[in-house]
Amino acid sequence: MITLVHAALAAILHEEPTMKFAVAVDCEGPACVVGKPGGTLTDSPNFEFAKRQATREADAAARGLFAAGATQVLVYDYHGDGVNLNYDLLDKRVDIAVGSGTAHRLPGLDDSFAGLLLVGYHAMDNTPDAVICHTFNSVAFQWMKVNGQEVGEMAIDAAVAGERGVPVILVSSDDKGVAEAQRFFPGIESVTTKTAYGYNSAISMHPARAVDAIFAAAQCAGHRAAQKGAFKPYMFPSPLTLEVHYKRIEGAESASRRGQGWERVDAYTVRRTMRTISEYF
Repeated sequence: MITLVHAALAAILHEEPTMKFAVAVDCEGPACVVGKPGGTLTDSPNFEFAKRQATREADAAARGLFAAGATQVLVYDYHGDGVNLNYDLLDKRVDIAVGSGTAHRLPGLDDSFAGLLLVGYHAMDNTPDAVICHTFNSVAFQWMKVNGQEVGEMAIDAAVAGERGVPVILVSSDDKGVAEAQRFFPGIESVTTKTAYGYNSAISMHPARAVDAIFAAAQCAGHRAAQKGAFKPYMFPSPLTLEVHYKRIEGAESASRRGQGWERVDAYTVRRTMRTISEYF
């Protein structure tokens, strides 16, 4: 009996530590994705390829993390309504957050996760020559600012994760998006999938090479994340002031009349003070 107890204790003491990661995936940033003039990516003939390539790049990130010792990888489908990826082509070890309408951004993410990867993300709106740059809604919003600083989806999602103690450890995007990420999160791993020459123009890495590069970078990021303190969670100060500038005047009008603490700053802009950025969602 004593021997069995000792064996059980030994098994617990030698149990491998869990390493959990999350991969949030957008569709504008993958290799060879540029959309077309006059509409959104979703309206473009390029969209079907974008969804396949986003899937391949997300799969590469997940496989790289597993190669680094990950015990769980949670993939977030984060373009539009959240039903874009070819799920059966993802590594079967992953879990997948799919769809929209959740009560919280990044559901299921908590401080047990070692890192968040932003794959296929894009630069914020108002970024010169960046491919399909926007912030959450290219039709509705011109910009978002936190405490007077313009921010995009990368900084906002990083701050949501940072509130839960989870750092961003890798970003893949065009060169403008990668430069933006490195300004906000110095020292992260990154993959530049394409060099942007305009809203719908780029010279891209071949899709297969992009997959290989993301696998290698994710594996490296996973190994680094295993060393405590290698990456720092990104957070906005609390409380914070969020300003949203709409492209159409009725957008700001509607937002200011819904209550929830929004005030009208000018014809196109509303402002709200909140404790954390998660309250926005």
